[in-house]
Amino acid sequence: MSLTKKLDELLLEKKILTEKELRKALFYQEERGGTLSQILVEEGMVDESTIILLMAEELGIPTLNLSIFKVDPAIIKLIPKKIALQYELLPLSKVGTALTVAMTDPLNVLALDDVKQLTNCEIMPIFTTTKDIKAAIEEYYSETKNLEDILKDAEALEGGTLEVVQDGVEGEETFAEEGVEAPVIKMVNLILREAIKQRASDIHFEPFEKKFRIRYRIDGALREFSTPPKKMEGALLARLKILADLVITERRVPQDGRFKVKLFNKEIDFRISFLPTIFGEKAVLRVLDKSNLDVGLERLGFLPQNFKNVLESVQKPYGLILITGPTGSGKSTTLYSILNLLNTPEKNLMTIEDPVEYQVTGITQAQTVQEIGFTFVEGLRSLLRQSPDIILVGEIRDSETADIAVKASLTGHLVFSTLHTNSACGTITRLLDMGVEPFLISSSLIMAAAQRLCRKICENCKEEYAIPDDVLRRLRIDNERLKGIVSYHGKGCAVCRGSGYYGRLGTLECLVVDDEIRQMILERASSDEIEKKAREKGMASLFENAFEKFKMGLTTLEEVFRITSDE
Repeated sequence: MSLTKKLDELLLEKKILTEKELRKALFYQEERGGTLSQILVEEGMVDESTIILLMAEELGIPTLNLSIFKVDPAIIKLIPKKIALQYELLPLSKVGTALTVAMTDPLNVLALDDVKQLTNCEIMPIFTTTKDIKAAIEEYYSETKNLEDILKDAEALEGGTLEVVQDGVEGEETFAEEGVEAPVIKMVNLILREAIKQRASDIHFEPFEKKFRIRYRIDGALREFSTPPKKMEGALLARLKILADLVITERRVPQDGRFKVKLFNKEIDFRISFLPTIFGEKAVLRVLDKSNLDVGLERLGFLPQNFKNVLESVQKPYGLILITGPTGSGKSTTLYSILNLLNTPEKNLMTIEDPVEYQVTGITQAQTVQEIGFTFVEGLRSLLRQSPDIILVGEIRDSETADIAVKASLTGHLVFSTLHTNSACGTITRLLDMGVEPFLISSSLIMAAAQRLCRKICENCKEEYAIPDDVLRRLRIDNERLKGIVSYHGKGCAVCRGSGYYGRLGTLECLVVDDEIRQMILERASSDEIEKKAREKGMASLFENAFEKFKMGLTTLEEVFRITSDE
C-alpha cells in the first residue's frame, strides 16, 4: 500500500485532520505535485514528526534521531552524496549484507532498489525527519578538512610549485610572534594551487562567529574546501594582504588589490577584495587565468550561427557591440577573447575598466579611480585623445558614458562594452532609458548579445536518464517536443567531484542589427516588437540556444531551466 493512501487514512482515523482539511491538502498536491506529507508540512497543517511517528507505528518501521547517532565514515562512503541528496537518505550501519539506512520515505521503492543495487546489500530502512537528514548529509558529506590534515597531505598532492611573482617582504616578521608563519604561507599556497587545479573562478574566505570557512566557486557553484581553525583567520588574511600589497592593520574599511602567481609555467592573476563584516573580514579572490583567453572564440561553446554572427560583427571597422548578462555570465571572457582576436600590431587597442580583469600584452589598459574623479566618462574622453582603433569600456552605467561610447563608435572606432539587461533586445530599451537618441542607437549598434553560462555534463560519468516530472512541469515542455531526444546527466564521479558537471559552455542570444531593425529603433518600437521581428529573421532565444545544447547531449534540462528561468 502506498505511503499517501495509508497516511490519509491514518490522519482521519486519529482525528489529526478533518475531511475538509484533507481535501484541501489533496487539491494542493494535485496542483503542485509532490507527496501528501510534503504538502501537509509546507502548509503547516501537520508537524513532520507527527507524520513520522504515525507511519512508523503503522508500518512497524523504527524511527531515529540522527543528531544523537554517530556514523562510521567508511559506511558513509557506501552511498554517494548525490544519491543521498536525491532520495533524502543516509547509511547508518552494516552487519553482514544488511545495511541500515535512515530515510524520509522508507516506502520509496525506487530509492530502495537503487541503494540495493549500488551496495549489494539488503536495505533495512528507518524513519527520520527531512531536517535531520539534511543536517546529517551536510555534516557527513562535507568536503571539509582540518588544517592539520590539509598540511599533512599537501606534499602528496600532485602539481607544480607555486611561486608568487612579486617583489617585497614575505611576511616572516608578521607571523613570527604567533609562531605559525610556515603553516600559514604553506596553507595559502596550497589554497591557491588547489583553486587553479580545480578550475575555480573564485575563492571565498568567510568568517563566522565560531568558525572560518574557505569555499571555491567551480563551474558557477560554491563548494567547501576547508574550515581552518578560527585562530588562523587573522594570519591567513594578513598573508593575503601582504601578497596584494595592502595595509595589514586596516580592518575597518574595504580594501582591493591584486597579485600574480606562477604555476605549471603559466602566470595567473588574482584580484582580491576585503570586506569588513560583523565577525571579521571576508576576502574574495577572483582567479584570472589568461590562458582561457587563448582558446579562441570557437572554443567558448557558441552554436555555429551565433559564432558566425559574432565573427562577422567584430570585423566591422567601426560601430558598437554590446554583451549583456548578469555577473558571472562570462561577458569579460567573451570580450577579451574578441580583443585577443583583434590584437594585431596594426591596431591600437585600449580599455577603460573597473577594475582591469585580465592584463593582456599589446593592449593599453586603464583602470578607473572613483576617489579622484577618474570615472568611465573621464577615462573614455581621455582614451579618445589617444588615437585608438578599438575601445573596450568595462560597463555602461550612466547616460553620459552611454552617449560618449555611442558617439565614439560613430567616429571611426569599434567600441565594445557591457550592460545589465536580461535579453539582447532589452539592450535597445536600456539605451533609450539612458537618454541616448534613437537615431544614434540605430546608426551605431552593430550587435547586441545576451550571454549565460550553462554547465557541461561530465564526460567521465555521463549516462542516459529519465527527466524528472517536476522539471518537465516547471519548463512546461510536452513529451511531443522531447520525442527522439536522448537525455543525459552525470551520475557523479571523482573527476567532477560528484556534481555531474565539468566545465561550462557559453549560451548566446544574438541580435544582429540590419536595416529593418534600424528602422524599428528609429520609430522607437518596443523590445517585444523588435524581438518578434528578429525571431522572424532567425534569432534564437537564450532558451532555444540552451535547449539545443541539451538536444546535443552537452547539458541537462535542469541546467537549461536554471539559466533561462528569468526569461
